[in-house]
Amino acid sequence: MIGRSDPKPLFLRGPSLNTRLFVCAIASVVLMTVDHRQNHLDNVRDALSVVLYPVPWLVDAPFRAAHWTRENLASRRVLVAENSTLRDQLRAQATTLLRYETLEAENRRLRALLQSAELHRYQAEVAGLLSVDLDPFRHQLVLNRGERDGVVPGQALIDAHGVMGQVHRVNPLTSHALLITDPSHALPVEVNRNSLRTIVRGTGELDRLELPYLPNNADIEVGDLLVTSGLGGKFPAGYPVAIVTAVTRRPGERFAEITASPTALLNRSREVLLVRPDRTPPPQLEEAPQ
Repeated sequence: MIGRSDPKPLFLRGPSLNTRLFVCAIASVVLMTVDHRQNHLDNVRDALSVVLYPVPWLVDAPFRAAHWTRENLASRRVLVAENSTLRDQLRAQATTLLRYETLEAENRRLRALLQSAELHRYQAEVAGLLSVDLDPFRHQLVLNRGERDGVVPGQALIDAHGVMGQVHRVNPLTSHALLITDPSHALPVEVNRNSLRTIVRGTGELDRLELPYLPNNADIEVGDLLVTSGLGGKFPAGYPVAIVTAVTRRPGERFAEITASPTALLNRSREVLLVRPDRTPPPQLEEAPQ
C-alpha cells in the first residue's frame, strides 16, 4: 500500500547484541588476565583515580557543609550561653568588689575616727548621717543616734579631720546637729601657734568661717591653725577647727576682718563621732605597803 512504510530496515547495521556481549566478555577476561599477571593497567587506573577524584568530593560536599553548619551553630549557641554566664558572673563579682571597696573605705574612715578619739579622755560613739540640710540659713545634720543611745544636747560632733558641729536637739531615735558653718553657731577656739583665744562663727558657707572679735593688732596670720580651747566644756580642747585664710586690717577700724576654712569635711563625711568628756574618775593606784 502506498504511504505505508516497512518497519524492517533494508540493511542490518552492525553485529547483533549477542555478538557484542560475547566480544565484550572476551575482552574483559583478556584485560583482567593481562592486568593480573603483568599490571599493565596500573597507570591507567592511577590516572583515572586522579581524574575522578573531584566526583566523590563534590558528591560529599553538601553533607560536609551541612555537618559543618550544624556544628558551628551548636558551638555558637554554646559560646553565646557561656559568654552570657561569664558576663553575669563578672557583673556579680564587680558588684561584690565594689562592696568590698566601699567597706574598705568605710573601715579607713572609722579607723581615722577612732584614732582621733584616742587623743583625749571622753566617751565617743560613731553615728551615721540620715540627711543633710544645707540651707544658707540653716546648716543641719540628722544622725541615726538618739536619746536611747545616750546622745545629749550640746554633744560635740567631729570627723577624722576636725570639729564639725554639735548636737542641739535629741529625739528618742535620732538627733539633730548644727554644723560650725551655721550662722547661729559660735565656737571658742585658740590659735595653735600662740594660744590666742577668740571665737569662730559660722557664715552660712561651707568653706568659710569668721573671727569677728579680734583687734587689728592681734597676733594672727594666714595659715594659722585654730583649735578648740575647751572653754565651756562642750568641746574637748585641742581639736582642729579651721585654718586662717585671710586677715584684713583696716586703719581706724576696731576689729580686723579674719576668715578661716574648716578642716573637717563638712560636705563629704558619712560617719561622724559623737563625743563628750568622760566624767568617770580615773582608777586609783593602790599604794604599796610600807
